[in-house]
Amino acid sequence: MTQPDILQRQAQRPASERVVITGMGALTALGHSVDETWDNLVQGRSGVGPITLFDAHHLAVRIAAEVKNFNPEQHFSRKEARRMARCAQFAVVAARQAVADAGLTYPFDDTFAERCGVLLGTGMGGFDRAEQGIKTHLLEGLKKVNPFSLPASLPNLAAFHVCVELNAQGYSNTTATACAAGTIALAEAAEVIKRGRCDVMIAGGVEGALTETTIAGFIIMRALAARNEDPAGACRPFDATRDGFVAGEGAAIFVLERLDHALARGATIYAEILGSAHSSDTYHIAAPDPKTRGAIRAMQWALKDAGLSPEHIDYINAHGPGTPLGDAAETRAIKAVFGDRAYQIPVSSTKSMLGHSLGAAGAIEALACVKTIQTGIIHPTINYHHPDPECDLDYVPNQARRQRVDIVLSNSFGLGGQNSCLVLARPATDW
Repeated sequence: MTQPDILQRQAQRPASERVVITGMGALTALGHSVDETWDNLVQGRSGVGPITLFDAHHLAVRIAAEVKNFNPEQHFSRKEARRMARCAQFAVVAARQAVADAGLTYPFDDTFAERCGVLLGTGMGGFDRAEQGIKTHLLEGLKKVNPFSLPASLPNLAAFHVCVELNAQGYSNTTATACAAGTIALAEAAEVIKRGRCDVMIAGGVEGALTETTIAGFIIMRALAARNEDPAGACRPFDATRDGFVAGEGAAIFVLERLDHALARGATIYAEILGSAHSSDTYHIAAPDPKTRGAIRAMQWALKDAGLSPEHIDYINAHGPGTPLGDAAETRAIKAVFGDRAYQIPVSSTKSMLGHSLGAAGAIEALACVKTIQTGIIHPTINYHHPDPECDLDYVPNQARRQRVDIVLSNSFGLGGQNSCLVLARPATDW
């Protein structure tokens, strides 16, 4: 089938069985909105810089992809901000943007609220508040500890705060599957709608755990790029000189709706979720399976779930963290799934500019996929200068490319060998 045939077939399915994206919000190292983030991605700008959230002078790695100039008190009262971890603050701000973008008014009335749910992904949750509480306890004593240190550290508290902000009373859940969490959250939120549990889901990924302990932990794992003198050039996915990922943070939140619900209220439809799949490597806590069986299964199953064949994919947003083993393994997996066609499909890494924001990464990359479909622009993989024989695909090096893209595959492969893939498509109404 050609792309138009695929989309026409999709359009023949009942609207009550289809899930679309009608709103988006984001806070990233490249901007405090979707448009600002996307414009900088297209320009090939790096969001990586010296760490400012804590004193990192004594660490071997002193760079990260921070959300810059974020002042919680511009968005919350001082009392509210004190009770929220950084990831929860990001989640609420991005959710406000997404809901406004979708043309919804909140707090939702009770009838709508019961049919609206929240599903977020995060890797570390409010780890920043846990670390802060522990340090305060050890250095200043128990009486100085913020009483919200423990509850604010729980992974599900970001979803809680979004539910309260919007008065979303329906299905609520949190995925904590490391680097795959944001992608799994979007995929599972779509399934919640398909099962008839909700008409609307607020879904995405959040992370705000750039702390001394997390950076130190990744250093001791030898996972991070250590180019402190060249922050913008530090993350080098698929390049022969790559030496690790750059830690990041941020949030991307979406409004997902059942198609007939979106059409009934005249919503703008950005993209459709055609399919998804998840798998486990069952191999190693951090290293990818050299045979890439888990990644292969996830991609193949996602295509099957979407009713597609490999020739229908126009673009792949790679997991592409910039690690020596991970990038080579993903390249092998793509070639195993797509065969010779793998060399014809543009593949790019959002992490080359935004670093690796763990549980937020997959959602931010889904946002990039939606914007690619919308704009006909594929953002580049920056810092690609030295070809690696093991990584020999078209990684859209250093410059954005104009190309019509109708169907995309987004890969997220997480610590613990948890893999997730999402298939997004141009809305059938655009054909």
